[in-house]
Amino acid sequence: MKYKLGEAKYLRKVSSLRFFPEKCTNCVICIDVCPHGVFFLKNKKVSVADKDLCMECGACALNCKNGAITVSSGVGCASGIINGMLTGGAPSCDCGGSSSAECC
Repeated sequence: MKYKLGEAKYLRKVSSLRFFPEKCTNCVICIDVCPHGVFFLKNKKVSVADKDLCMECGACALNCKNGAITVSSGVGCASGIINGMLTGGAPSCDCGGSSSAECC
């Protein structure tokens, strides 16, 4: 089931998803396999709609034959939740800054 853009977001700015458009051949397999509609096609080019929609299942990276997508399956959200629990604050990736707005 595909979700509508903005419908199922996870923690902000913690997704490990990386897209390298220079490696992309616009085969659209990522669009077909992504259950949350992270990718879209505009002017015959694949783009990322919103990284915060990514649930880090890894389907896009596993199916991309050109290495245009990388993702560490399940790392982002889990890391953000654990960091929030350890610090007693809100879930945040806290990778270098004092707040989630300063995340890498």
